[in-house]
Amino acid sequence: MAARKELIRKTFVMKLKHADHIPAYVKAHDEIWPEMAATLSAHGASNYSISLHPATLQLFAYVEIESVERWDAIATTDVCKRWWVYMEPFMETADGKPAATELREVFFLP
Repeated sequence: MAARKELIRKTFVMKLKHADHIPAYVKAHDEIWPEMAATLSAHGASNYSISLHPATLQLFAYVEIESVERWDAIATTDVCKRWWVYMEPFMETADGKPAATELREVFFLP
């Protein structure tokens, strides 16, 4: 039996621009483009979730990835670039992509 490759856990925080954008942001993710979801999966991303802190408008993201290189390559895909343009009205951005701050894991209970 082949050993299961250990996944890398990534967490990061992003932010919505305004509370009025919450419904549109949620709707966009409820109706995520099949091509975007397929691209994430094809690049080794799984168990991806985003949680909203409504008082601060912060978005806390968690994703398990197979490799940092494959995760980073998502940003070069056409569908990801189009998704970022689609999401830009709702989110704080930098250089044409969501402004994201990577979080450092300080505890994990497997």
